[in-house]
Amino acid sequence: MTITSKQRAYLKSLASNITPIFQVGKASLTPELVTAVSEALEKRELIKLSVLKNCFDDPSELADIIAERTKSQVVQVIGKKIILYRPAKKNPKIQLPK
Repeated sequence: MTITSKQRAYLKSLASNITPIFQVGKASLTPELVTAVSEALEKRELIKLSVLKNCFDDPSELADIIAERTKSQVVQVIGKKIILYRPAKKNPKIQLPK
């Protein structure tokens, strides 16, 4: 599943007022974090993560790895913030524009 630029812009607008619900710290990516992100995506569909200053990994690379492991889409990476999207398997809430 790939999202178009119009859909990406729509998701960015929805994510602008969401607060980050996960923080990636010096432990970087742990299996527990990936599992928690996957569960959050199933409930919320659109989530924001914050990469802390003590994490020395590149946020863009982290976003790609998390997206691959959770089968989600990277909507945007701005500085140390990552926005991910994955439609829920049951009762998707977000309707993407065509």
